[in-house]
Amino acid sequence: MGSLTGRVAVVTGASRGIGKGIALALAAQGATVYVTGRTVTSGEHPLPGTIGETAAECGRRGGTGIAVRVDHGDDADVAALFERVGDEQGRLDILVNNAFSLPENLTDPAPFWEKPLSDWQMVDIGVRSNFVAARYAVPLMVPGRSGLIVAISGYTGVAYTYGVVFGTAKSAVDRMARDMAVELKPFGITSLSLWQGLTLTERAERNLATIPGLAGAAATTPADGCSPEYPGRVITALAGDPGLMSRTGGTFITAELGRDYGITDIDGREIPSLRATRGAPIWAPLP
Repeated sequence: MGSLTGRVAVVTGASRGIGKGIALALAAQGATVYVTGRTVTSGEHPLPGTIGETAAECGRRGGTGIAVRVDHGDDADVAALFERVGDEQGRLDILVNNAFSLPENLTDPAPFWEKPLSDWQMVDIGVRSNFVAARYAVPLMVPGRSGLIVAISGYTGVAYTYGVVFGTAKSAVDRMARDMAVELKPFGITSLSLWQGLTLTERAERNLATIPGLAGAAATTPADGCSPEYPGRVITALAGDPGLMSRTGGTFITAELGRDYGITDIDGREIPSLRATRGAPIWAPLP
């Protein structure tokens, strides 16, 4: 039995990338993982991966994967997801808010006034979507007076990275996680934010191979990167920590938590913290 056997998790935006990696890491410890996203059929998206493929791999890892097509820009879709979780499981232990809408022009160095207004989708699917998911998830956690809500953020919360909207979105995610923690603390539910550095997702690998100079940038140095499963390993450790509530409200560098918990990446590497070069989180845990 894994450390998360009997636990129920929802991981948003898990067709591929960080969400997929987190879902697989949780499943490897026995969790039942609801895998959400919009990609149902191969070829729908320019990058590989579907929610069904992630869910099937969750099963092969030792957990249970349940694929649910959800458009995290549609409140009714999100409400239906958590109604289903409640009907099928009667509880929820972990919510990982990972869904994010990255525009193809993200790494374009053009200033904000030359980029399309549609870039604001990073706030709609990345900030608002976090709030809506938590809004419907928390009623499934309150009866058990426990639970963990994780927001996936990054050093761009304080360090300029790619553009105005990207930084705005990630900063907002950190603050939202903290303020949720204030209201959730009396119910024993932990809310925190994790700062990822470069994560070697399908998109990151493609961009590093095709965009000149990207591999030498401060935010995208491959030697500092981790696999998409690394943050999932850290979240697994958090979920099993009896002192978890002492971290609520905080923003944490994933690599530093990994060091604290003795977590390495899938290749055995210890992932470096970029605190010295990229900046430190603003929000400490609640007193």
